[in-house]
Amino acid sequence: MSILIIEDLGVERLVPLVLARLSSAVTCGALKLVDLLAWIGADCYGLSRTHLQAIQKLDYPILKDPRQAPGADRPKLVLSSRLVPNAANLSAIEQWLSHGEPGVTQWIYDGQEPGSEVIGVLHPTETFEQILSIGRNYLMQSASRLGSDRGQARYVLDAFKHPHDVIRQHMACLPGNLELLISKRQYRQIQDGVFVGPDVTLASHVVLEPKAGPIVLESNVQVGPFSLLRGPLYLGAKCKVLEHASLKDGVCAGHTTKIGGEVEASIIEPYSNKQHHGFLGHSYVGSWVNLGAGTCTSDLKNTYGLISMDYPTSGRIATEMQFLGCFIGDYSKTAINTSIFTGK
Repeated sequence: MSILIIEDLGVERLVPLVLARLSSAVTCGALKLVDLLAWIGADCYGLSRTHLQAIQKLDYPILKDPRQAPGADRPKLVLSSRLVPNAANLSAIEQWLSHGEPGVTQWIYDGQEPGSEVIGVLHPTETFEQILSIGRNYLMQSASRLGSDRGQARYVLDAFKHPHDVIRQHMACLPGNLELLISKRQYRQIQDGVFVGPDVTLASHVVLEPKAGPIVLESNVQVGPFSLLRGPLYLGAKCKVLEHASLKDGVCAGHTTKIGGEVEASIIEPYSNKQHHGFLGHSYVGSWVNLGAGTCTSDLKNTYGLISMDYPTSGRIATEMQFLGCFIGDYSKTAINTSIFTGK
């Protein structure tokens, strides 16, 4: 039983999040797609963009080189790397792998509405060798075989189409994903709704508020005095929260990060620093990013209206979201007192 993860052509729409990052390694709801694959336990192969193949080999060995797969074998499941890493998708994939109908090809969509995209194929007819000959266009080419008579989408998974979907899905799936993490990893519960790993340090006068969702702190997290942590919230290993910080309503910070100031409903990937005063809200921050002191994002229009985003590959897109900040790719830096406005 094997799974092939393809960075399909839709990945280009996720710029700048994925310029230097595998799309299966984008954090959403405290998890990455590669985390779900590790739990599934199947042989996993990854067809990634050329400039990221070395990173895939070094950092994500769970995604094997598909050129090393037996060429005449067929994967049981081919999926887009844009899948949302949520509990619902994990449950569906596990069910299909264990109870799928052998020999019957089924196409997987990202929704029921007209215009939904094919993001996976269950029991494909093509071998690894044939899929590799088609390349990253495989899912689109497979969808073209359906023509206009595809009927109702029987198999549906959540997927990212644009960067703002990462924040939207993050807010929707974070509480459930934290419950999934709590069930699969070993934590110590220090109070109702607060779960910590080994060697977590909480200074004096730290306020923990898990009423809206659990708070999960991985090993060696340090939280400075007079800080607020409001769930749902996730802090990765060796994350350092500075004194007087306010982290609330859906913050997820990866391992080896430094967090200060006010952060709300945002994702911060590993090895990034947001340690000075300033507001970060409903935003995505990649790895190896440094936000200079006083950097602030806006996540709400003055009109309180819904936000539209101008994307380089898709044009203007209506997000249907009232709160939305910025998307900062890996290795970016901001100067002191940088102000970043929201969408139009």
